[in-house]
Amino acid sequence: MNLVRQARTTLAALLTTATLTAWAQPAVVFDMGGKFDRSFNQAAYVGLERWKKETGKNYLEFEIANETQREQAIRRMAERGASPVIGIGFGQASGIEKVAKEFPKQKFAIIDSVVNLPNVQSVVFKEHEGSFLAGVMAAKASRSGKVGFIGGMDIPLIRKFLCGYEQGVKYVNPKAEVIANMTGTTGAAWNDPVRGGELAKAQFARGVDVVFAAAGATGLGVYQAAKDAGKLAIGVDSNQNHLHPGTMLTSMVKRVDVAVYNVAKNHSPGTTVLGLAEGGVDVAIDEHNQKLVTPDMRKAVEEARAAILSGKIKVIDYMANNACR
Repeated sequence: MNLVRQARTTLAALLTTATLTAWAQPAVVFDMGGKFDRSFNQAAYVGLERWKKETGKNYLEFEIANETQREQAIRRMAERGASPVIGIGFGQASGIEKVAKEFPKQKFAIIDSVVNLPNVQSVVFKEHEGSFLAGVMAAKASRSGKVGFIGGMDIPLIRKFLCGYEQGVKYVNPKAEVIANMTGTTGAAWNDPVRGGELAKAQFARGVDVVFAAAGATGLGVYQAAKDAGKLAIGVDSNQNHLHPGTMLTSMVKRVDVAVYNVAKNHSPGTTVLGLAEGGVDVAIDEHNQKLVTPDMRKAVEEARAAILSGKIKVIDYMANNACR
C-alpha cells in the first residue's frame, strides 16, 4: 500500500513538473505607481509587450496597490507555475528572495536589486553614469546657475541618481548650485504628482531653471510644473521627452525594457550590471528635444561619455561609497 501511495505521489510530482515546463510563462509584479507610470514600471511593461509580440505568448501580471502585497503577489505567481517571476523595483527583493527559496525549481528575477540565489537573476544599473550626462546637459542649459533634483522615496538608490547628476553639473560648472528635495520616505512617494509639482514650484522660486526628477509617477507633476513655469525638466527611466516637447530638456533613460525583455527571453541566474558601456543608461536626444540641445551641449555630452567609457572620468557611485563628495 505504501508503495502504491509512493508511486502515486511520484507520478503527481512528475505531472506537476511536466505541466510547469509545458505551460510556464513569465509573470511580472509591478511596483507602486503601476504599469502606466510613464517611467520605471512602464518600461518593464514595454519590454514584456515586446517579448509577447515576438513570441506570440502571454504573461501574467499584477499591479500592487500597497507595499504589503509584494510577497503575496510573487508567491501567487509562483503557485500558478509562472517562470520566470519578475519583481520590478528594489522593494520586491525580500519577497523574491523568500519565495525563490520556496520554489527552487522555478526561475525568478529582480530589477534594481540583488538577490544571491541560484534560481534568481538580478539586474542593476549604473544610474550614476547616465545621471552624470543629465547633469552635464542641465548645467549647459541653465542660465541661473541653479539646477534642481526631485527624488521619489528617499533611499540610497535615488541618492545614487542625485550624486551622479551633481557630479555632472559640477563637471561643467563648479560654481553651480544643486537644490535637491525628496518626496517622502514611503512607497507613496513614487505616485504623488501633486507633491512633485509643489516641490518643483518651490525650487523655481529659489532660482532653479532646470530640474531632474527621479521619482516615478511623481515626476509627472514636476514636468507639468516646469511647462507651466517655462522652465526645463529632465525625465527618467523611460524616454519622457514626448510628454512636454519644448520644456523637456532630455530624459535619463534606464533600459528596464531591455532588461526585462532579456530576462523573459533568456533567464540567466546571477547579477547583470548595465551601464553606459552596455547601453543600459544614457540621455535621450530625439525629435522632441533636439531644438533644446545646442551643438555645444551635444559636444559636452559626447566628450563626457567618451571620458567615462575610457575611465578618464570615474563617476562616484553613492551606493558603493555611501557618499557623493
